[in-house]
Amino acid sequence: MHSDDEILRASAAWVWFPRGSEQESTELQLVRYPARFGGGVRASQVRSSSDAAAVVDHAIERTRAWGETRLTFWTNPSDRPDLEEEFRRRGAVHDDTVTVFARPVPGDPIETPADATVEVVRTLAQVRDVDLVNVPVWKQQPLDAEGLQQELAEVTHALETGEGARVVARLDGRPVSAGGCTVVDGFVRLWGAATLAEYRGRGAYRAVLAERLRVGAELGATTALVKGRVSTSAPILARAGFTQYGDERSYLLTV
Repeated sequence: MHSDDEILRASAAWVWFPRGSEQESTELQLVRYPARFGGGVRASQVRSSSDAAAVVDHAIERTRAWGETRLTFWTNPSDRPDLEEEFRRRGAVHDDTVTVFARPVPGDPIETPADATVEVVRTLAQVRDVDLVNVPVWKQQPLDAEGLQQELAEVTHALETGEGARVVARLDGRPVSAGGCTVVDGFVRLWGAATLAEYRGRGAYRAVLAERLRVGAELGATTALVKGRVSTSAPILARAGFTQYGDERSYLLTV
């Protein structure tokens, strides 16, 4: 398993660029999300010699230049300078908190329910099943026919190159939970896990978690890294053998 410092650095380096997004990385990392994911700009990874006020000014100006009105900033202990207080001073509202977790791969087995089945996504039908979970949980727009094909191409490419996978779990024959994983520098990043509200508490999330750890081990990862929401997945991850490595908070600023 990686060292504590390596885990913290890997967490700080983790950023997502959705298909169709735009990005800029100067004073900090800025990503403009496509409308399907609700639009807006996500900011993180602050690496600047300017003071906090100047960095926030830059982020606001870029957000406006993109024609967006919502700027979400994610904190990280490695940020230089720290922008948290500056965002608060400007009226940003605390929106979410995630806990950074890691554990060895494969590590101790995770107990999963006998009535849950889990699959690695390989077909268009399975991509559609994942979308049926993601749309209501993440409040995003459903994929159209072209989007489904593009998603399948991404999934297929990741499997063929050993970059990662998507998985979907079923209860009562229905797709109820899904998530993805990506292998980077010996870490398997676990992301995007979602479970339909009416099926929570029945172990589908644990089934998705266990399968992604299995895939990560198969692809050569030695450490699993995940950011669990304090209000949902964090307690499950703690019980599944993950160790906490601090929190990251998001702040929402209307510009």
